[in-house]
Amino acid sequence: MSEPPLKITVATVTYNAAELIEKTIASVEKQDYPHVEHLIIDGNSQDKTLEAVHHYQERNSIAGVPHEVNCLSEPDHGLYDAMNKAIDMATGDYIVFLNAGDTFHENTTLSKIAAAAERYGETHPAVIYGHTDIVDGEGNFLRHRRLSPPQRLTWRSFASGMLVCHQAFYARTDLAKANPYNLKYRFSADFDWCIRIMREAKRKKLPLANAQIVVADYLNEGMTTKNHKASLRERFNIMTHHYGIFITLFQHLWFVVRNVVKK
Repeated sequence: MSEPPLKITVATVTYNAAELIEKTIASVEKQDYPHVEHLIIDGNSQDKTLEAVHHYQERNSIAGVPHEVNCLSEPDHGLYDAMNKAIDMATGDYIVFLNAGDTFHENTTLSKIAAAAERYGETHPAVIYGHTDIVDGEGNFLRHRRLSPPQRLTWRSFASGMLVCHQAFYARTDLAKANPYNLKYRFSADFDWCIRIMREAKRKKLPLANAQIVVADYLNEGMTTKNHKASLRERFNIMTHHYGIFITLFQHLWFVVRNVVKK
């Protein structure tokens, strides 16, 4: 008896994102991979976000390659609370977060992610990851992300920073459900979450797979960028928790030296 096709959950968290959501929706619509669940978790938007989602659902019902599209709109307690709702609802084998304004790099991105998972046979990797490009509001390429994923990723890799962008980190949904976002972090819970997923992979002896491609186009401005100092404080605390104070202090000293040398 053959295994069912691998299913990927794409989770999009929104709040009053009418100006950005169309790009993300279009990116998911264009994916040639058919086994996709798109969850839109909305924080009770008061603009035209839900109108855009409604039109999306109508188009999807007659699409040549239809996906599962589900929307939940209700008040939440912030970004990561909404992401936890997506994890609870997810029915895919993998989950990736693609928020309003962010897009897949190509129309074949999810097909390539699925192929990367299938190369490992029945024991699918705990994480599939790839590269990220930074784009402007019009979708124009600005630069490759400064931090790039290593050829071989481990949970200790993030002691050097978040080497894999959140939008380029495909986690097995069973691991995500067992390790939801820690809501005590307001700006960097994704950093902590990725480390915990990878630590769980290590414990279960599951591989982390490099897709060897650019998988996401990341919008230049985000919540972490707008709250840079608070995010850095949280990341310091997260690194101390996972790697210890000495490694964290050493790495931050190296960050300072590296920035001085670059200047």
